[in-house]
Amino acid sequence: MSDLFAPREPEDMAAKRPLADRLRPRTLGEVSGQEHLTGPDGVLSRMIEAGSLGSMIFWGPPGTGKTTVARLLSGETGLAFEQISAIFSGVADLKKMFDAARQRRMGGRQTLLFVDEIHRFNRAQQDSFLPVMEDGTIVLVGATTENPSFELNAALLSRARVLTFKPHDEESLEELLKRAEGIEDKPLPLDAEARASLLRMADGDGRAVLTLAEEVWRAARAGETFGQDDLFRIVQRRAPVYDKSQDGHYNLISALHKAVRGSDPDASLYYLTRMLDAGEDPLFLCRRMVRMAVEDIGLADPQALVVCNAVKDAYDFLGSPEGDLALAQACLYLATAPKSNAVYTAYKSAMRAAKENGSLLPPKHILNAPTKLMKGEGYRYDHDQPDAFSGQDYFPEKMGRRQFYDPPERGFERELRKRLEWWAKLRRERG
Repeated sequence: MSDLFAPREPEDMAAKRPLADRLRPRTLGEVSGQEHLTGPDGVLSRMIEAGSLGSMIFWGPPGTGKTTVARLLSGETGLAFEQISAIFSGVADLKKMFDAARQRRMGGRQTLLFVDEIHRFNRAQQDSFLPVMEDGTIVLVGATTENPSFELNAALLSRARVLTFKPHDEESLEELLKRAEGIEDKPLPLDAEARASLLRMADGDGRAVLTLAEEVWRAARAGETFGQDDLFRIVQRRAPVYDKSQDGHYNLISALHKAVRGSDPDASLYYLTRMLDAGEDPLFLCRRMVRMAVEDIGLADPQALVVCNAVKDAYDFLGSPEGDLALAQACLYLATAPKSNAVYTAYKSAMRAAKENGSLLPPKHILNAPTKLMKGEGYRYDHDQPDAFSGQDYFPEKMGRRQFYDPPERGFERELRKRLEWWAKLRRERG
């Protein structure tokens, strides 16, 4: 809650605050883009109506309102609000926070402790929250851009509810722009095409769309309206939201793999170039394409594995940007190749059987026989049999005959022809 006796900021200085700060919502109802949490039937709205807040982890990308919502929750419930960042805080800072919260609790007031970037705390630091959460000294609200399942202790997660904040869609970003135009009392000097481009540049980040709008207003002269090319020149280009070691990385590589599996070369090439543009390690992409070759194509086109290994060598030889074209070639080869996961499923089935059946001995007729007493009985040398095939059973006797590998019904040439005909038809339908 605001302090009535705090010194007021001069009006001229308030007008110079960043637009995102001036547009910060004052109630949960003003929060845009998170209706599943803050709308009339949202999770947080229901908590407030019930008059009881539990500890929570806010998980979502930057600029979606995690910090703002935490502040609003403290105001709506009358809890004292404290905020720390895991980047700049250590155990000593946490102890001071906990001591102050205990003093407030003795006075009858609970503390909402907001921890930004909570995933930056190590395991021991995360464990330090557990006692004060359990005895009600604090209501913990942690914010993270990373998957809590991977970055936070299981003990902490078991005591806190994870709430997901969604990236802003174009409608909620447009709503933010309209509110900004209202507070600035002037329209954004962009034509329709440039305005749509600005929304896409924000990439679901509410703070980013307001920052970009500020740059446009600063650059515009009286009566000037910018087109799309002018916009790109003014704001340069906002870097893609992508972290090579975290969720953005895994989301895009998953999309690339599924597009290849789905035999869509256009989508496959799009995700490949997005990752290269964002600075992904090309050798990581080579490794993943080798995996696609053995998992999703396999014996339907054994040459796919050869192509992917050759691309690695080509990239090592050429480097970037020339070697990037080799990556594109492999990507398109995989996407248009016939698909078979027969090797993949056979391997998994065989591994499961190996684990379930323990250390069964092979049948006697194929045992190694270093002495005459141990010589296997009944073994027939296949090369001496008609058509070089004996038809013997090689499985352990107690296990019985099994089939793991189910080869494709048609040969590679017919399957490839079918795939090419299907792809040509799809291209015609798509125009």
